[in-house]
Amino acid sequence: MSESDSLYHRLFSHPRMVEEIVREFVPEALASGLDFSALQRVNPKFHTARRTAQQRESDVIWRLPTHQGADIYLYLLIEFQSESDWWMAVRMQVYQGLLWQQIINEQNLKSGARLPPVLLLVLYNGEPRWSAPRDISEMIALAPDSPLWHWQPRVRYYLMDMGALVGDDLARRASLVALLFRLEQRQSPQQLEGLVGELIGWFRQHEGFDELKRVFSELVRQAMLGLGMELRVPYDLLEMKTMISTLGETWKREWLAEGRAEGEAKGAAKLLVGLLVKRFGPLPSPLQTRIQTADLQSLESWFDRAIDAPDLSTIFDQSR
Repeated sequence: MSESDSLYHRLFSHPRMVEEIVREFVPEALASGLDFSALQRVNPKFHTARRTAQQRESDVIWRLPTHQGADIYLYLLIEFQSESDWWMAVRMQVYQGLLWQQIINEQNLKSGARLPPVLLLVLYNGEPRWSAPRDISEMIALAPDSPLWHWQPRVRYYLMDMGALVGDDLARRASLVALLFRLEQRQSPQQLEGLVGELIGWFRQHEGFDELKRVFSELVRQAMLGLGMELRVPYDLLEMKTMISTLGETWKREWLAEGRAEGEAKGAAKLLVGLLVKRFGPLPSPLQTRIQTADLQSLESWFDRAIDAPDLSTIFDQSR
């Protein structure tokens, strides 16, 4: 399990996070009348003949009672992904079947019994945007009018692509899950400083969530690492917020020093490219050429914008 997966496993092992993600982002499940007061973790015991020494399991499984009856449950199966997986629908079908088989065995279900519904939820925090089919029927090589469709499986998972969520909509939400999704999106130092301030405020208003606070502190550390700030010792959220507030000034000092060391325009262009790659990923070749051939005044203007700009177009918009 990767470090990112481990953090998400810890986050969504907490009932507060599970309730918030369903309430705010999975309205279809909420409409089924769930009783969040009785959330219960399920210990998965999946394995296959090919992986006898290693469990094959989804990351987190919860059982949610419904208001339809004491014995009617929804099983929420959450899988964490940092890369788009073309075969995810097949994997989720396997997980669903293994979970049902576990329920049949553990509850000793008899002939005529009915299986509980399962909601398959994939949380994706990678780049680029998710591109894999969400319904297994999209992957089966059959003509649309084939009579064989009647016997094909229909498995579909619910995708939460964090980077595709609209930032303004997330900012209007006060939940911890919304803060998590915002934290997973690209942030300027100013935006990250404000977001950490909101996290501090949330934990001050909600006592007793020390484990979640520790996990969010680690997620903030990772976000700071993405901005070039490596922390070798643990810091609390307030200390990290203070450090972030000085990052723009630090970049500016480095930019000026680099310019003097390598010749004003050449050194400034090199550091600007480095900052842009750090914030937005690889640059198109025409943009790199534009930067390398720019004068010092243009480079300085672009660098100032690059510290807090939400995207590349904001930096290089000629009307500004």
